Amino acid sequence: MGASRVTKTAQGPLTGEGVAATRPTLDAHRQRADFAYLEELVNGKPLAYLDSAASTQKPRQVLDALREFYEHSYANVHRGVYRLAERATEAFEGAREKARAFVNASSTREIVFTRNATEALNLVAYAWGLDNLRPGDLVVVTELEHHSNFVPWQYVAQRQGAGFRYIPIDDSGELQLDALERIASEGRVKVVATNLVSNSLGTINPVEKLGAWAHEQGAIMVVDAAQAAPHRPIDVQALGCDFLALSSHKLCGPSGIGVLWGRQELLEGMAPFNLGGEMIRKVTLERTTWNELPHKFEAGTPAIAEAVGFGAALDYISAVGLEAIERHEHELTAYTLGRLGELPWIETYGPPAERHAGIVSFNVEGVHPHDVAQILDWEGVAVRAGHHCTQPLMARLGVAATTRASFYLYTLPEEIDRLVDGLHKVKQHLG
Repeated sequence: MGASRVTKTAQGPLTGEGVAATRPTLDAHRQRADFAYLEELVNGKPLAYLDSAASTQKPRQVLDALREFYEHSYANVHRGVYRLAERATEAFEGAREKARAFVNASSTREIVFTRNATEALNLVAYAWGLDNLRPGDLVVVTELEHHSNFVPWQYVAQRQGAGFRYIPIDDSGELQLDALERIASEGRVKVVATNLVSNSLGTINPVEKLGAWAHEQGAIMVVDAAQAAPHRPIDVQALGCDFLALSSHKLCGPSGIGVLWGRQELLEGMAPFNLGGEMIRKVTLERTTWNELPHKFEAGTPAIAEAVGFGAALDYISAVGLEAIERHEHELTAYTLGRLGELPWIETYGPPAERHAGIVSFNVEGVHPHDVAQILDWEGVAVRAGHHCTQPLMARLGVAATTRASFYLYTLPEEIDRLVDGLHKVKQHLG
């Protein structure tokens, strides 16, 4: 498996003397050897996959781990006393420990496996929100939110008679934090929910500041880290949040599994989200009691192999190095914004490159994003076109949709050049 290299780069004089600092970098050409999709041709051309924000490709190491588990270690987990079941349980719970370490949680009891980040966020909205929100309370989201961190809170707030407010963005796609004082004057803030990285604009949000403000109001802080976790180190304790959600399939892992991290004292006080097997302690005709954490929130047979594959993906990403991935994507983002900025018929959205994750949304003058994506596909370039599950944000931008290019550890600058060449063909044929 490819791993990051560490290079020494002069940082300039400090207190009169030159210093050297180690900065991790990655070799994207080397990483690409782990991904079979790169051997595919689209219309006779190598595939330039620029849709990693939707879902990442899977390295051979993850696929091998899935096959190995299914062939040699598969059984249902937790209750079997035979060796195969014990081996499956060890692998499943081993993946939970890897997830705990990945987000720097205090205990594996705080790591709940879900189907994806969407289910994790719904779990909090229902299991916490239905018991804690009342008329006069406020739920605060941002104008940048994916529907997964917007719609559940909107729905539960309306159901409970609570208010629903949003933090607006400025014209560069960054949050206007001066709106917080006005919002706080309109009711009791009980929930603040935001993404760490916007899936549409790549905006990196100031979660630490929002978390501190939320706690000053006596509110919980809920973070959608689906777009951040694959690209930058996550430390739930440093972020100062109360809940955090992420998905495996955006982290080089299988689909069908995600993680909810929550503070143990909050999870213990919440009602279960799904009911059935595994999440019970005892069932009688009169009443049922719940299992201990995290099993209280994991009803039924879990996604066992998917958890093992997720653990393998976390191993892979950690070996490459999240700081190296983040640096690589920052360089790609700056390069892309520079190239697109040379084209007067392209409008880009989002903050400057230095405050921008590896996602670039844009529109071609006079051409619908779906048509842009179709012509790019003819050139072997895969991008996403649509509202990206952020319709309130699209309304704020004054558009129905955008074209989105997104990058990962296997993306090359040459693929950005192919994107730009393809956009020239879009302009030639449809502009």
